[in-house]
Amino acid sequence: MSWISVAAIYFIIWWTVLFATLPFGVKTQDESDNVTLGTVPSAPGRPHMRKTVIRTTIVSLIIFGIFYYVTKVMGLGFDDIPSLVPESILKAG
Repeated sequence: MSWISVAAIYFIIWWTVLFATLPFGVKTQDESDNVTLGTVPSAPGRPHMRKTVIRTTIVSLIIFGIFYYVTKVMGLGFDDIPSLVPESILKAG
């Protein structure tokens, strides 16, 4: 796997994790009773983006590490998925 592929896969994982973790720990302006004029009450009061970026980076590194271990160390890929599914499930469908 070239470094460009590694960077591209990590980039995709990072952005996916960012959007998945973005709402955690955010209070809306309505919840904090501090609604700024011209904004909707459901807008975040204080988004804490630095904390979110650090959390996203750590979780992405863990997920990428698992991906790397499964693909490079164990040698599994998308072609191996059918062999991992039990035969009884394949016949039931």
